[in-house]
Amino acid sequence: MPLAPAQLAKHLNLGLQSLYLLVGDEPLGQRECLDAIRQAARLQGFDERNSLMVDRTFNWQQIASYGASISLFASRRLLEINIPNGKPGIEGGKALQALANKALSDTSVVIILPKLEREAKNSAWFSALEKQAVLINIEEVQASQLPKWMAARLALQGQQASPSTLAFLAQQVEGNLLAANQEVQKLGLLYPAGELSDEAVRLAVLNVSRYDAFQLGEAVLAGDSPRTVRILQGLQDEGESAVAVMNPLIWVLRPLLGIKQAQLRGENVMQAMTSARIYGERQALVQRALGRFSVRQLEAALQKLADIDKTAKGVMLGDAWLEISRLCFGLANLRAR
Repeated sequence: MPLAPAQLAKHLNLGLQSLYLLVGDEPLGQRECLDAIRQAARLQGFDERNSLMVDRTFNWQQIASYGASISLFASRRLLEINIPNGKPGIEGGKALQALANKALSDTSVVIILPKLEREAKNSAWFSALEKQAVLINIEEVQASQLPKWMAARLALQGQQASPSTLAFLAQQVEGNLLAANQEVQKLGLLYPAGELSDEAVRLAVLNVSRYDAFQLGEAVLAGDSPRTVRILQGLQDEGESAVAVMNPLIWVLRPLLGIKQAQLRGENVMQAMTSARIYGERQALVQRALGRFSVRQLEAALQKLADIDKTAKGVMLGDAWLEISRLCFGLANLRAR
């Protein structure tokens, strides 16, 4: 049964189910869902909680042994199974299917997974869990949704802010939802309920943005020049190497070139994107980017990245960071053809 994170609290008031499935990489959402389940378990008389971390040496027999054991001190138990890489393997897949088909006695189980690739979502073990578990997909908050998200968090504290202040807040904490939540909580401690002034917020909020190079690639594809500049500056301030930034750009632009070439040959663009392992929301982003870039521009950008790689490794003279900044800003400024 799919359940939105916002509906979890109401659901838990009705009693814990035997199996929960948390799917997603966003740390704040994952932590809040886990905390809500743990608190509900305590209130409902679950006196024992155990956590299992799955790694390469994990013995999946532990789960069956846990189900067969009887607790001396608790009548109801909470078991958390964290699979950080989302790949339980053959033995683990069988254990998870068995867990889905037969619940553990007097136990609620929470399985924690990262954002899954298409192959994992189509697996037998995930399909079995999806049918039996309460499934909670923990989605990342996109940059465009962040002001609305922060407004909702402020409202829980009885506070409001102007659209310009919310935009400022979002820009300061973009890419770091944990920090965003901390800043909202800090405003709740510093100021009373009511309207927050722009000046008060600016005095209180630190710049805690945390970017990664994949966000840079998305900003370039979207043609968002201001965000491209912010991410470039953030990455450079955080001490990222030019090579670490350049490689994800190649992984973004190279598939785009292949899809553009397929489009010019008259092939089905959606099939080309699927072949390039581009799914979901990224398909819409790539579709829009196809209208902005020509084959020649993409080929030139990839050649430029190859030259920047040589510069970063000392083979060619120049400033690799400066060349990356020029390339990204130029690509982001290209308009639809």
